Amino acid sequence: MGNELTMKIEGIDCPSCVGPIEKAVCALPSVKDASVNFGNGKIKLNFEEGGKDVKAVEKTINKLGYKIAKNETGHASGGLEVWYKTKKGKLVVFTGVMLVLATLVFIFAKHAVINLGGFQIEVYELGYAVAALVALMPMAKKAFQSARAGSPFTIDTLVTFAVVGAILIQASVEAAVVVFLFALGEMLESMATAKARKSVQALADLAPKMAFLVKGEDVSEVAADTLAIGDVVEIQPGGRVPADGVIVSGSTSLDESSITGESIPVRRGIDEAVFAGAINTDGVIRLRVDKTSEDNMIARIMNLVEEAEAGKSPTARFIDNFSKYYTPGVLLAGILVGTIAPLFFGGDWMAWIYKGLAIWLIGCPCALVLSTPAAITSGIAAGARKGLLMKGGVVLEAIGKVSTIAFDKTGTLTAGKPKVTDIHVFKGTEADMMSLAAAVEVTSSHPLAEAIVAKAKQQGVKFSRAKNAKALSGRGVAGLIGKTLVTIASPRYAEEISKIDDAARKIFLDFEEQGKTLGVVVKGKTLLGVIAMRDELREDARAAMDKLDTMDIKTIMLTGDNARTGKAIAAQLGMDVQAELMPDDKLQTIEALKQMGSVAMVGDGINDAPALARADVGIAMGSGTDVALETADAALLHERVSGIPALVNLSKATMKNIHQNIAFSLILKAVFLVTTMMGATSLWMAILADTGATVIVTLNALRLLRFDPYK
Repeated sequence: MGNELTMKIEGIDCPSCVGPIEKAVCALPSVKDASVNFGNGKIKLNFEEGGKDVKAVEKTINKLGYKIAKNETGHASGGLEVWYKTKKGKLVVFTGVMLVLATLVFIFAKHAVINLGGFQIEVYELGYAVAALVALMPMAKKAFQSARAGSPFTIDTLVTFAVVGAILIQASVEAAVVVFLFALGEMLESMATAKARKSVQALADLAPKMAFLVKGEDVSEVAADTLAIGDVVEIQPGGRVPADGVIVSGSTSLDESSITGESIPVRRGIDEAVFAGAINTDGVIRLRVDKTSEDNMIARIMNLVEEAEAGKSPTARFIDNFSKYYTPGVLLAGILVGTIAPLFFGGDWMAWIYKGLAIWLIGCPCALVLSTPAAITSGIAAGARKGLLMKGGVVLEAIGKVSTIAFDKTGTLTAGKPKVTDIHVFKGTEADMMSLAAAVEVTSSHPLAEAIVAKAKQQGVKFSRAKNAKALSGRGVAGLIGKTLVTIASPRYAEEISKIDDAARKIFLDFEEQGKTLGVVVKGKTLLGVIAMRDELREDARAAMDKLDTMDIKTIMLTGDNARTGKAIAAQLGMDVQAELMPDDKLQTIEALKQMGSVAMVGDGINDAPALARADVGIAMGSGTDVALETADAALLHERVSGIPALVNLSKATMKNIHQNIAFSLILKAVFLVTTMMGATSLWMAILADTGATVIVTLNALRLLRFDPYK
């Protein structure tokens, strides 16, 4: 969009950085809205009509101590930067050196003093004070800039006030140690955040940078991002597929584990689709490019993950809102602790001011603010690497709370590749009936339609293409052949448009009790015959239902198929069923289920779009189709029902991680608050508690990157 722009910001390694940047940028007259994604360090801008002032945005961000990256996409292009070469690493080294020098002064000139304006100050105290103040400058500058931009209550503000206050009460040794520990903590936090981002951005490196372009008899190596739709490329054994496309020559086994999470290589041949990033394991294949590098599967996964990281969960929103009041509350609490006892109860000023300064350091909400987004980012990244995509923290949190999961049948619980098992003709010849049925069904992309067309071709039946064909919303499909309307109908709809006798009903019943789906062929109002098809269950469907049962999640199948077929299949899976449902009936069923708790709906992302939208969580199942990725809240890139309990596992593991982080942060602060009031906590111990908590919370969140939701 013309009024939207996304830019990469360098230096965003703590969620507390996000608020001041958003507030300052949104204050610009040309900016309608701004949203910073902590997960990838990008800012998404929405400008007013005719007011796209990018330079003003860059200037504002620079004033806050950050800068716009030259590579705005922010995709990883190499390894992580060595810590001592980073801006924060250099600050740690400088602060450490200053601390060592001040310590040497303390050792060799402990009693030396200098006279400053009538005040005698010990040299080592001055050394520590200078070390603290010089090292504090970047934080103080950041606090000042945030205050000017409308965010006066930040973590940098608390640390700046605490360090300056410590120097004023002649606790400069501790002030210097506090600055060093804070700088060290920020550097470690920055490194951990970079590692988390790298794990997501590494997806961009799955597609090869080069491709072998085929032109006539020539094969030449070209940059993969120069490939255009329609180009033909060759992939040798061991090579990665450079673009999404369709195989036009050869067959091979493809390792798609890096994209879909499916560990077993899949066999692909002519006319079958493949994704960029898949590894060709044996045969030489040629591929017609269907998607450019900006729109291939990997690019879409990257975009979806980045959008997911930006979508905050209810827990994250609560923490954000809480922090707005928490930080100024800590500032006020420190002031009260430092003044009430001396003013009203004769307490020692220095001792109580010291405690007030410690309260400011203990109260730094780094770990608390980081607890949720760090876990959400890791959880979403872990899911993406296993072919489980979620559109934001809201979805990730909600999936673990569902009490009922409703499943579509065809293409979801079944393989979606039905085959014709029986053909029964009541009038005319089988060839004539199959010709008419194929002429109508060839206009549809439904799996049942494809099965009928495939059977007709197998029999060598010739057929044309019906005119004015249309789907009949759960009842079948119809089209004109010549001037006659031919309908491939469900048995129930066939009763409405044709005369069905008891003998035909008996045949229908026998097929349905075998779990077969029927297409009744009606020419005009005349019953010609019936085509029976069966779509086999996915191999892991029963195991997935059993696993959901152990999680105390109710499962139900919602299908437009007849009741007998639905009942037969549901019995194999040990789940409830509601059959013969029109699309509107599915919506009503979802609404009814929602009255009893949170509901997830699993479908193919196309026919079930209304039900997916109405459920609390819509999950699309399929090989990453555009519709599946765009219409549902979550999508499974592989075709395994086991992905559903895996999603629930991942959600619960992520929420457990978040709760651990929050509890640890709050308990640690409570402990140090008590010890501070008892006089047992020093300033450097207070900042060590916050720094340590931040690092531990981040490392705990990073554990999710190794979590396997299928186990």
